[in-house]
Amino acid sequence: MRKLNALLIAILLLTHSYANSNQQPKPKVKPNIVVIYLDDLGYGDLSCYGSTTIKTPNIDRLANMGLRFTNGYATSATCTPSRYALLTGVYPWRNKDAKILPGSAPLLIGTEQQTLPKMLKQCGYNTAVVGKWHLGLGTGIVDWNKKVTPGPNDVGFDYAYVLAATQDRVPTVYINNGFVDGLNTNDPIAVNYDKNFEGQPTGKENPELLKMMWHHGHNGSIVNGIPRIGFVKGGASANWKDEDIADHFLEKAQTYIKNNHNKPFFLYYAMNQPHVPRTPNPRFIGKSGMGVRGDAILEADWCVGELINTLKSEGLLDNTLIVFSSDNGPVLNDGYYDEAVEKLGNHKPGGPLRGGKYSLLEAGTRVPFFTYWKGKIRPAVSNALVCQIDLLASISSLVGSKITDTDSENLLDVLTGKSSNGRKSLVTEANTKTAFRKGDWLMIPPYPGDAILEEVNIELGNSKEYQLYNLKNDIGQKDNLAKSQPKLLSEMIQSFELIRGKDYKNVEKIELK
Repeated sequence: MRKLNALLIAILLLTHSYANSNQQPKPKVKPNIVVIYLDDLGYGDLSCYGSTTIKTPNIDRLANMGLRFTNGYATSATCTPSRYALLTGVYPWRNKDAKILPGSAPLLIGTEQQTLPKMLKQCGYNTAVVGKWHLGLGTGIVDWNKKVTPGPNDVGFDYAYVLAATQDRVPTVYINNGFVDGLNTNDPIAVNYDKNFEGQPTGKENPELLKMMWHHGHNGSIVNGIPRIGFVKGGASANWKDEDIADHFLEKAQTYIKNNHNKPFFLYYAMNQPHVPRTPNPRFIGKSGMGVRGDAILEADWCVGELINTLKSEGLLDNTLIVFSSDNGPVLNDGYYDEAVEKLGNHKPGGPLRGGKYSLLEAGTRVPFFTYWKGKIRPAVSNALVCQIDLLASISSLVGSKITDTDSENLLDVLTGKSSNGRKSLVTEANTKTAFRKGDWLMIPPYPGDAILEEVNIELGNSKEYQLYNLKNDIGQKDNLAKSQPKLLSEMIQSFELIRGKDYKNVEKIELK
């Protein structure tokens, strides 16, 4: 009996050992990645960043359960350069064309260039962009009645459902993987940014046709009672309804999520709010008490909540890394009379920061920025210096890829809360002018030009003298220490020039068009 028992035990041990030796390790499941990117949202525009005049519960919930950064930056104080840096990991000032683009501009990102979606595709991800593009389309001469190429699909996106530039520019149509969505071939569309088409009304000449009056720059073709930048003719069946843009893009993003369970996905959800023209759905009109700009922020908050609900209902939220930010700081009057100024009340879109969109001062580029990943990122607030340009290297590290020749730094441990050691320095930009953040200090070189951009009533940060601020002690940039800290100023200039070069004063005059 003892021999039989010993034999049985030996067989069991051998069987167990054989089973273990043939058991394959479970493959690591790659997370889904969602970047939620708002447009002209300021540092003080969310209640999770201190606003007491507007409540954003859905965004707050994500931020408070994730890692909220107090020193999170876009690279630029305007939209196109920031979007370029986010997707390429390259400082926009390295590309002379990376500035606010007209709606007819050619594709800014080179089709051979390394991009975040291209890298993720190579790692087995399905990739999508839904929302605002504003990185150029085609080669500069676009026939909107045919496939518009090259475009988002040529720089790494499997699916691209976008508006070409901005809501205030023509053409006012959706682009579905290169084709104008809903276009009637019997009513072809034509676009011109230099000259109007004969017989077409404009905001400048036909104010009686407007439901929203222009303030500056927006006096071209009228679509849906709103004057735009540029001129358009035809394509009426494809025109969007402005009040439905948020719902429309949300539905496209939700459908994409629902259709992509088979492999990990990357979704760049580039929302339009609160960029002009501010046309929130009637469901949100009057809800903020701050006019349509506040209402548009509430609409954006609702959209974020609905997107999260979709991830949750599809069983995907637990394995999804979410990055939330804005392309640049806030602006109130950006081309239309929409009572954004008159109904502002006590709200401070830039929070404690000075400046705003178009500005080298902090409110131009320091923006809401947080990461969320259930079970992987613990709720916390981080003072680490981080930038959207670092998403390429950081996400590349996350998925096991390697990148080269970029300005992007691998801050994966910082973005997931494992480290508080962020960037040591950062070059920020506003309309081809650049400034330098190092540690707690910000240096702005002397630049010519107006101190205030009168059209939007925002300080640009331009001065005939060097500016040096200790942002830890003086977040509102009230005390210029350049003269009292000459040694530190000299060190900052040297460090800046090692990155930027010495030709940084060769800048162009700002154009809001």
